Amino acid sequence: MKHLILTLLSVVLLSSCASDKDETKDYTAQNEQEIVDYLAANNLTAERNNSGLYFIIEEQGEGEKFPEATSNVTVVYRGYYTNGNTFDESDPDAETEEEKKGASFGLNQVILGWKEGIPKFKPGGKGKLFIPAHLGYGSHNYNGIPGGSVLIFDITLKSIN
Repeated sequence: MKHLILTLLSVVLLSSCASDKDETKDYTAQNEQEIVDYLAANNLTAERNNSGLYFIIEEQGEGEKFPEATSNVTVVYRGYYTNGNTFDESDPDAETEEEKKGASFGLNQVILGWKEGIPKFKPGGKGKLFIPAHLGYGSHNYNGIPGGSVLIFDITLKSIN
């Protein structure tokens, strides 16, 4: 009887440990549908890359060149979910466009959706990026962003530095 109890206890402990494993969930199909539904509900037309990134170019911007994968850029942005809740913003206290300074960073330091999306704009360009989880933060929670989240960014490329 003692061995049976120890065996059962071992099975329970091992199976609970197995369920604690850090599994990666594939949100690709779910994210695709969420983006398509958001675009339809908001009467938006976006282009789609083979990677699953959707984007809208509202203004192409000016200048002779686009940023490259190794460029340092300054971007004014607001990041939010499909429910409209903002999770990040470059200039949360700025009240006018003129007050917005943006954030500077290397494109080699950001999520894949930005590495792929920002180079579609020239300085002064404005638009939206619709980033599925596999091009964002994946299936795991990150700094308050739930795993599997579709991320939407309103962006203005201020400059290539």
